[in-house]
Amino acid sequence: MLHVIVMAGGSGTRFWPASRSAQPKQLLPLAGSRTLLEDTVERLEGLVPAERVMIVTSQRLLPAVRRQLPSVPESGLVGEPCKRDTAPCVGLAALLVSRHDPEAIMAVMPSDHVITPAESFRAAIRQAVGLVEEAPGRLVTFGIKPTYPAEGFGYIQQGTELAPRAGSSAVAKVHRVARFKEKPPASVAEEYLAAGNYLWNAGIFVWKATTILEALATHQPECLAHLESIARAWDTPDRERVFAEEFAAIKGISIDYAVLEHAADVAVIEAPFTWDDLGGWSAVARQRGCDSEGNTIVGRHLGIASKGTIVHSGENHLVVTMGLEDMLVVHTPDATLVASRAHEEAVRKVVAELEKRGWTEFL
Repeated sequence: MLHVIVMAGGSGTRFWPASRSAQPKQLLPLAGSRTLLEDTVERLEGLVPAERVMIVTSQRLLPAVRRQLPSVPESGLVGEPCKRDTAPCVGLAALLVSRHDPEAIMAVMPSDHVITPAESFRAAIRQAVGLVEEAPGRLVTFGIKPTYPAEGFGYIQQGTELAPRAGSSAVAKVHRVARFKEKPPASVAEEYLAAGNYLWNAGIFVWKATTILEALATHQPECLAHLESIARAWDTPDRERVFAEEFAAIKGISIDYAVLEHAADVAVIEAPFTWDDLGGWSAVARQRGCDSEGNTIVGRHLGIASKGTIVHSGENHLVVTMGLEDMLVVHTPDATLVASRAHEEAVRKVVAELEKRGWTEFL
């Protein structure tokens, strides 16, 4: 059976001061009226029942996640005691779903993407499941056709095209993965775009739980040993103690580095849906649109001679801008950010500086 693993432990530092350690970006309604996490789970309706959805998040975020996702059973909420990247997250989820479903197929995805239409997304996941059923040792990932030479995404180089299985209802082209590429400088990203056979790495995967566990046993045996200790204690009174001790002992590594870059059979589906990973405040403008002056406004705002500016506030606090152009203004009850949109990528440096100064009340 198909199980969906939603990775919801990110910190969203590029969305400071709206995104905080206690309420990071996936728990915020940045792209619309619902939070990114709520939208992610809503997108799964008709694909899997709620009892086959697992949310892996930070332990400190579990209460907030419970409030936002009342339909997900308590057994489907996993709170990591510390941050250790995606390979331990995926490995633990594989062990947990395998306890009750040894033949489980996993769809793994982040909680902070905006994807439309939902039906195209579900159809693509079903196509990926078919690819795995056809070749149980196969790992499937999703790529996005690039629209500009992005420096902030990893890339996937497409190899030979895979013909659709007889009788299958393919909704998108599938290629073997020739190689994965790191986030490139601008000049290299332009080469990838011109080549026409590179896709952005969407960070969405489908595979059998047993396959990913076998791959971790080969490439990350120490990591897997710690995870197996956690899984053995999962239904015992020692669960929390073992989870904390064993998880902290793991060296953090992404599933891409740990497994995918070493695997022999990796296929990439060219996504038949629109995708935005909401990497920074400009993504809010893309999702919410702009007024006639190019401003994107969330909250109460009075703009005078202001252009190309993003304002994010609440309905109970008026933000007035005069003569601003290409600026970013984010107001929260205890912190306000005013920055040039040209420096948007550097917002995460604010969080680092706050940590350095010990101003933890603003994190």
